[in-house]
Amino acid sequence: MAHKTRVFSGVQPTGNLHLGNYLGAITRFVKLQADHDCLYCVVDLHAITTFQDPDELARNTREVTAAFIASGIDPARHIVFNQSQVSGHAELAWIFNCVARLGWLNRMTQFKEKAGKDREAASAGLYVYPNLMAADILLYHATHVPVGEDQKQHLELARDIAQKFNNDFAKTIARAGYPDGFFPLPEPLITGPATRVMSLRDGTRKMSKSEESDMTRINLTDDADLIAKKIKKAKTDPEPLPSEVKGLEARPEADNLVGIYAGLAEISKDDVLREFGGATFSKFKEALAELATARLTPIGDEMRQLLADPVEIDRILSDGARRAHDIADPILAKTKDIVGFIRS
Repeated sequence: MAHKTRVFSGVQPTGNLHLGNYLGAITRFVKLQADHDCLYCVVDLHAITTFQDPDELARNTREVTAAFIASGIDPARHIVFNQSQVSGHAELAWIFNCVARLGWLNRMTQFKEKAGKDREAASAGLYVYPNLMAADILLYHATHVPVGEDQKQHLELARDIAQKFNNDFAKTIARAGYPDGFFPLPEPLITGPATRVMSLRDGTRKMSKSEESDMTRINLTDDADLIAKKIKKAKTDPEPLPSEVKGLEARPEADNLVGIYAGLAEISKDDVLREFGGATFSKFKEALAELATARLTPIGDEMRQLLADPVEIDRILSDGARRAHDIADPILAKTKDIVGFIRS
C-alpha cells in the first residue's frame, strides 16, 4: 500500500519568534502549501522538556499560531494545531521509546548541547525528545519534513525508528496489508539560501531566542525603526562585499547578512553579490533594512491583530486538532493492532 505524500513540521512555542524562524522554517511552510497536504504543529509537548511558566506557554503557543497565519499559512486549507491536543503523539512516542535503542539516543548532539555539563540534572523528556519527534512525524504517515540542518540528525533517527518498527513487526504488518512497511521513511526538505540564520552580533552563532541581548536577532514583532536599527548595528568586517560567493568564506558576518538578504528577496547569494559586489556595508545595510522592514512589518502588524483575539486563535487550534485526529487516530489504532495491544 503506497503512502500518500504528506508534509509535517512543528515549531516550539518558546517565545520571541525571530528572523531565523521565519527564513529557516515558516517561509518554507508557506511555499509547501501549494503542492502538498500539510500539517503544521505548535509542539508544546516538546517545549516542556525544560520548565515553562504555564501562562507563558499558553501565550507563546498562540504567538506561534499567529505567526503561522500572518506569514501566509492557510489554516482552512491545511492543518494548524498544537501537539498536546492530540494524545496520539504521546502514545506513539511511548511505543517508539521501546523501539529506539539507547545507543541511538546517546549519539544525539542536541541533547548534549542543551543538557550542558550537568546532564544528570536534565529531564528524561529532553533525552527522549527525538523519539517524540519521530512520533510527531510518523503518527500522520508524513513522507516529507522541512527541517534545518540542526534537525537532520533527528529526522535520520525517525527513519531508523520507522525501519526498525517495520522490521520488528514485519509479519503482522504484512498481514495488515502493508507489505512494504507500515511507516514510511520520511525525507528531509532542506531548501533556500538562508536555511541557517546567524546572530547579528556573531556570525558563528545561530540566531536564538535565548541570547540575552535583543540586538542579536530581529523579532517578528519588531517595528520598522527597531529592525533598521538592528541591521545598522549588525557586526560586519572592514572589507567591501565580494562579487562572488567564494569571497564570503572566512567572513561569517558578511555571509550571514548576504544570506538574510537572499532569503528575504527569494534570490540566490550569487544574485545578491551581482548587485552589491564591491559595495560598502553601509550601502548594503541600507538596502537590507529597507527590504527587511517591507517584508516583516506587515507580519508583525497582523500578528498583533490576531493576538488581540485569543478566542479565535484557540478556535483555529481546536479545529486543527480535530482534523489532525481524523488522520492520526486510524494510524495509531492500526499501530496498536500491529504491536498486539487489545482495543475495545
